[in-house]
Amino acid sequence: MNLFPVLVTGLFAGGVSCAAVQGGLLTGLITRQRAAAAGVTAVSPASASSTTEAPALRRWSSRIGDDLTPVGGFLAGKLLSHTVFGALLGALGGVFELSVGTRTWLQIGAGLLIVVFGLAQLGVPGFRGIVIEPPASWMRLIRTRTRSQSAVAPAMLGVLTILIPCGVTLSVEALALASGSPWWGAATMAVFVLGTSPLFAVLGYAARVAATVWRGRLAFVTGVVVLLMGLYTLNGGLELAGSPLAASRLAATVGVEPAPADGSTAVIADGMQTVTIAASNRAYGPANAEVKSGVPTTLVIKTKGTQGCIRSLIIPELDIQKTLPSTGETRIDLGVLHPGRLDYSCGMGMYSGIVTIS
Repeated sequence: MNLFPVLVTGLFAGGVSCAAVQGGLLTGLITRQRAAAAGVTAVSPASASSTTEAPALRRWSSRIGDDLTPVGGFLAGKLLSHTVFGALLGALGGVFELSVGTRTWLQIGAGLLIVVFGLAQLGVPGFRGIVIEPPASWMRLIRTRTRSQSAVAPAMLGVLTILIPCGVTLSVEALALASGSPWWGAATMAVFVLGTSPLFAVLGYAARVAATVWRGRLAFVTGVVVLLMGLYTLNGGLELAGSPLAASRLAATVGVEPAPADGSTAVIADGMQTVTIAASNRAYGPANAEVKSGVPTTLVIKTKGTQGCIRSLIIPELDIQKTLPSTGETRIDLGVLHPGRLDYSCGMGMYSGIVTIS
């Protein structure tokens, strides 16, 4: 297995996507820690006389260490949980593959969970008490050094991010599952997390430095981002489920027409029909392929350097799912089709297409 594409996916698509979902939680946690520390310093008589001298006496490298400690703990926890989970997925991959229905409900559940965290970050009544913090008893077991205290909560958050994955993470998990090996599964997830680390490091450091300046505004902005990404993830699950509440179907309800049907890629020869679709990094094309009904049909998916969740193809109506090669050709027997439409999408519902059957 070539892990370089996985690293590239983490650096770019994974870094942006996961930072949008999980980065908001990280920056929110760091902001709260920073604000709490500032509050303790402000009310502590013992520290009041030294607060003006302490910054001047602290070495620059020590300040950098303090600022990077929370994000370091977060990344360590994230790497640990994702590597272990990747090994588990790889081990299970040789036994069974998640059904379309299971993937759909996992996606919907992940979306709902992210939405809840977004509402909690925004301080919406009824959700304010939902926070990811270590139990007080755990904190008593840790030395009172500032760095130890500031790292443990982000580390726990990093471990728990396995429960709130972004869309790209789930697609990489599908690759780990498809590897059929615990070693390759662990390596796949570890390399992906390492790829996302640079952006998380920048985001966490910026949050630590800016927390005392922005405070409430930073918490609000990150809460909005988390909420929006939760809704986006939830919509992907609704797309997989064929729900009328999915964005594409809501668009059709209000009169937005799908892309015009394109029959140029369908060929009938010797009583068999073949329709070809290209899967790029950003879309399936044509977005609406037209075929004839009543003819045995084979769907051919062509990829060329394709990465990300678009490689995980799902046709919910036929309970078909395929992991496409990065470069190559995949043939899928659709059987004899009846007039109507056949929807398909990537494994996350982020990219979709239609086969119109006339």
